[in-house]
Amino acid sequence: MNNVKKQFSIRDLENLSGIKAHTIRIWEKRYNLLSPERTDTNIRLYSLASLQKLLNITLLYQNGHKISKIAKISDKDIPYIVREIVTKHSHKSQAINAFKLAMVNFDQTMFFETYNALLSDNSFKEIFLETFVPLLNELGLLWQTDTISPAHEHFISSLIKQKILINIEKLQHLSPTKKDKVFVAYLPENEIHEIGLLYVNYEILLKGYQCIYLGPTIPIENLEDLLKYFKDIYFVSYFTVFPDKDRITKYLEDFSALVSGYDNPNLWLLGRQTSYIDKDTKPAYCKTFSSIQSLVKNL
Repeated sequence: MNNVKKQFSIRDLENLSGIKAHTIRIWEKRYNLLSPERTDTNIRLYSLASLQKLLNITLLYQNGHKISKIAKISDKDIPYIVREIVTKHSHKSQAINAFKLAMVNFDQTMFFETYNALLSDNSFKEIFLETFVPLLNELGLLWQTDTISPAHEHFISSLIKQKILINIEKLQHLSPTKKDKVFVAYLPENEIHEIGLLYVNYEILLKGYQCIYLGPTIPIENLEDLLKYFKDIYFVSYFTVFPDKDRITKYLEDFSALVSGYDNPNLWLLGRQTSYIDKDTKPAYCKTFSSIQSLVKNL
């Protein structure tokens, strides 16, 4: 994996651990917890091993271990103590740090242990909304600031996606109990950010509706066939990156042309690109939602 970062700045460490750079420097100086390399201009650079160690220390520190005591634990023993905490406790802030640690280490076992610890006290829905959503928001910021690499993001995203799919499959074995609406979930052309829409699919099924999931990057004309099969279709989509702000008005015009001969069309939209929709020209059948929770309330 050539796009995995090997060196991190003190700002990267602060972003990932939540520990202020000033505190990291004190821990270094007073307890010799980390040993950064220094550039010719005296800027600290930390190895992947140092980042992993700091994330472990942070997890111990947040669980009531004094930093002076942590400093006396050998480097090889720290990961074992952390793993023990992860499997016994399921506090959400600790879980987010454990998931970040799993991501940095590309450690699926730690991901599953953390998830299973959460599952002992929480439903999948609670885990997704209260832990995965904040984690993904944080990872988005970390990725934008070049703190983590695309490989890290893909690794953790694929594991979260896997958990959503497992829970979707459990519901797909049940026949729909509500017949007044049929949902069609899809992402527009070139849009590949699927986790949000997958979770919406899960919520729709949980409410007892049929949901036809088409997945990412669907050309608008491909939706036409669905109109021939079902009445009362509710199209649901997630505009994370596409269509961009210059094309979103044209996209809605094309969608209006597509459904022009259809009784009672509905389009429900989520995602940050929806902020560019002109409220004055937005079709009456189109609803935008600021969050998954607000969409779920309308089901």
